[in-house]
Amino acid sequence: MTVNKKFKSFSDVLLYYDIHYIQEDFDLIKTAQITEAVKDEILFTLNEVPYKVSEAAICENLIYPLLKEAWKMYRDIFSIWSHQSLEDEEGFLRIPDYLISKRSELGKIIFDFPLLAVIEAKKDNFSSGWTQCCLDMIKIRQINHNENMAIYGLVTNGEIWEIAKLEQQRFILYKKRFYIEELELLFNALISVLELCKLQLIELNLVK
Repeated sequence: MTVNKKFKSFSDVLLYYDIHYIQEDFDLIKTAQITEAVKDEILFTLNEVPYKVSEAAICENLIYPLLKEAWKMYRDIFSIWSHQSLEDEEGFLRIPDYLISKRSELGKIIFDFPLLAVIEAKKDNFSSGWTQCCLDMIKIRQINHNENMAIYGLVTNGEIWEIAKLEQQRFILYKKRFYIEELELLFNALISVLELCKLQLIELNLVK
């Protein structure tokens, strides 16, 4: 189903698509050490860079560096995209801030099988962020032509990160928030989300 309309709230999206809202705990399933270089760079940004001056500054200085560092561990499986269009057969377009997709066998410039959408919580408005992210997750599921697979979402203002999963008609928002002040824990939360995406691809026999 293709829909091009404005939604006033996150609950409007859930109601329109008949999606149940659930909250659950999120458990780390994989851990890794963030490099000292990246850690130092993030701390330098927090202390010295005026990253709150614009949405672009938050994305470029905090969101993308952390997401990219987590993705590096999975670069043989996934591709990372900035402002990649999500367009269906009828031309309806959505553009998340970042996407993680299955790495195409045809090469790194080929966009294929997205699994994770990342949205900046503009003006720290997480409810509005989830409105956008949920719509992106629904669009991803339509593009992938698989109503049963889980699609993951992240909404963040750079300092606070929230995680959710869309699975069939259930939107699961994980209760725990992750904070940039607890950088190792946040990094391992991102690693765990990517691991969940990887395990799903293995289950679907899309990667070895």
